Amino acid sequence: MGRSTWAAVAAAPLLLLASACGAADAASPAPPAAASLGADEVALRVTYTGGFVTPQSIPGRVPAVSVYGDGRVITEGPVAAIYPGPALPNLQQARISEADVDALVDRAVAAGVGAGTDLGQPGVADASTTRFVVTTENGVKQTDAYALGMADVGGLLSPSQAAARQKLADLLAALQDLPATLGTGAVREEGAYQPKSVAAIATPYVKPEQPLELQPPVPVDWPGPALPGDKLNPNVDVGCVTATGDQAQAVLAAAGKANAATPWASGGEQWSLLLRPVLPDESDCADLAKQG
Repeated sequence: MGRSTWAAVAAAPLLLLASACGAADAASPAPPAAASLGADEVALRVTYTGGFVTPQSIPGRVPAVSVYGDGRVITEGPVAAIYPGPALPNLQQARISEADVDALVDRAVAAGVGAGTDLGQPGVADASTTRFVVTTENGVKQTDAYALGMADVGGLLSPSQAAARQKLADLLAALQDLPATLGTGAVREEGAYQPKSVAAIATPYVKPEQPLELQPPVPVDWPGPALPGDKLNPNVDVGCVTATGDQAQAVLAAAGKANAATPWASGGEQWSLLLRPVLPDESDCADLAKQG
């Protein structure tokens, strides 16, 4: 056997090993080390988009779950079933380890986020879409699942589509119960999220029809920037302003005396406001306008 033949035979196992490793890398994007992400960078997020909702509620939506590079986890907590509801959403913050951030990212990839799997389209009208976003070493991956968790009216989903959707539904359930998912003691520093900025999504106030025995809502003076602010969409009469610093703290204090139906007085007019705490990866109303 010639020297060149021996070299080819010797190199074959190495080539096979390299090929196998390359195939494995291509098949499953590696999760990032949480330490490689900035403190305010999103490692994993679940949001709701679309659906039959009012124009102002779209930018006012809060993600169901946001996991950040430094281990902070921000979720929307329970809200009392009363009318009118509170003026502010009940945002909660906790912290997990960087290793657990990586574990959740890995779990999301394993559940199919970013894989491009066919999820089908259940026979449901006007439902929202659940959007999963995960940051991996190969970039940001996204999967949208329309009407996730809703009954497949008409039996339009194939078994494989239903199974793929179930994996995402299980992922969402796991993210919404981190103590059970990560183990006892993994979730710490739990408490209310304290925003540094608050966005106010404004529309002209329209006095609601109500029984005569009920007192009309009492207006509250708006302590933030002049309303209604800049339009989020040139075709829709919805404005937005962002209160920061001392103004943000004044808005939070005033919100404690108001509710979702309270008229807010600014510039001699009254406004209906949807108050939205600004999250760590957001800056102002422009970030809210990007939501679908």
